[in-house]
Amino acid sequence: MSHSRSWLDAVGTQDSYGRAMWSLGYGMRHAPTQAWRRLCTKLFDRGLHAIDTLDYIHPRAYTLLGLSHALATRDESRYVAATRYLADALTSAYERERGDDWRWFAPAMTYDNARLPEAMIRSGSALADERYMETGMTTLRFYEGVTLESGIFVPIGNHGWYPRGGPRAIYAQQPLEAAAYDATSDSQHFTYAELGLAWFYGKNSRNETMAHGGGCYDGLDADSVNYNMGAESTLALLAGAYALGALRMRSTSSARLTPLRSISRSG
Repeated sequence: MSHSRSWLDAVGTQDSYGRAMWSLGYGMRHAPTQAWRRLCTKLFDRGLHAIDTLDYIHPRAYTLLGLSHALATRDESRYVAATRYLADALTSAYERERGDDWRWFAPAMTYDNARLPEAMIRSGSALADERYMETGMTTLRFYEGVTLESGIFVPIGNHGWYPRGGPRAIYAQQPLEAAAYDATSDSQHFTYAELGLAWFYGKNSRNETMAHGGGCYDGLDADSVNYNMGAESTLALLAGAYALGALRMRSTSSARLTPLRSISRSG
């Protein structure tokens, strides 16, 4: 949509569809009222029929994230079938592109990269399918190996991306890449997620604080900062902070309960 509020596309992008399904699936599970959850479910079910029109890995991954939340609310056969359909498509893409030096779903790492392994990990967890889980963990480890340098998160820049066998772009770094997530409870990956969140607060390749006043700057370049604060950037900051905060709370609660469980067993 332009600044004059007129639509620029005759048909929405596949990424828009995938993110809408992700949002609706999340709403089915976490919306604060039953009325909102019912509405999210109605819209999610209406949109589910379009999954076979998706051609690209990112909208497939976004839709899988929505399905993982939908499955947490109800174990419906159509949700299971849709999850397997999309997870198989991502698995096939990975098998087609993988090599000794390349563990990824495409011939280049581009944008919103961490969501791809997250989608596979969440799908594997939802369906108790080790094949999906292993693909997710393998690609996550590869992603971490590419983006972590000397204890600092350095995401793939959009000025050239990272083609297989080619140079890896450092800038311009986007807040979308730094959004933390909690798909795995492994302590090492938790540390990596904390580094991703620290990127917003100055632990990045230019020591620039990107989070200001509840918003987030749009990009970090080699010699400048994009001081615009778009919705996507601010949502990346808020989503990352919320996800990591929730994970910390669960970790703290688990640590507090462990001694009680031990006492109970010994008694």
